[in-house]
Amino acid sequence: MSLVNRISTIFKAKTNKVLNKIEDPRETLDLSYEEQLDNLTKMRRAVADVATARKRLELQAEQLKAQADKLAEQAKAALAQNNETLAREALTRREALAAQLAELETQHAQIADQEAKLVEASSRLQSQVEAFRTKKETIKATYTAAEAQSKISESVAGISGTMSDAGASLQRAQDKVAEMQARSGALDELLSSGALTDLTSTHDDIQAQLDKVSATSSVDAQLAAMKQELGSGAAGALETGEGGK
Repeated sequence: MSLVNRISTIFKAKTNKVLNKIEDPRETLDLSYEEQLDNLTKMRRAVADVATARKRLELQAEQLKAQADKLAEQAKAALAQNNETLAREALTRREALAAQLAELETQHAQIADQEAKLVEASSRLQSQVEAFRTKKETIKATYTAAEAQSKISESVAGISGTMSDAGASLQRAQDKVAEMQARSGALDELLSSGALTDLTSTHDDIQAQLDKVSATSSVDAQLAAMKQELGSGAAGALETGEGGK
């Protein structure tokens, strides 16, 4: 295959591909139907033309027959007047008309046969056009329904994709929340165990222990003072009792 033929083939293939994308089968069917109607109109016009020609031949035949009948009457009248020459002339002309009439009848038969064939063909074409119209409307309705279903399917597919993305986003958010909750729980446990210093508190753990020791020392001092007071009071009571004796 030559380069020119290859380029031509590629161009035709790409052109057909583009045309297939932009072609609406419903419009194509309607166009085909219109073309068939146009052909049917032409067929009917042809039938009418042939019928007109047939009618003209019939009128010409009637005129020739009338002329032949008139010549026959004239031949009789001439013989009645003993004018055989004139009678022969009239009959000669009548024979000429008879030959023309025979030719007209042959043409009439041919045209009548042609007309009958055209009428039959027109009838068949009309039936085909009507059948095509019914099929066309059925296919158009089916195509429209399929097109609507396709659009619905595309919409559902788009919605499904969106919902899938939304579901994935929701799952990621839930996973992140669970992760944050787990980290928060772990930090609370570490803070409670003392493994981590609570930076949000005003005292660190060392200060808390120092404060605890200081509080214990204060309590011990108070207890010692109370014990000393109680001890001093008991000793004074014993001395008083001994002096009274």
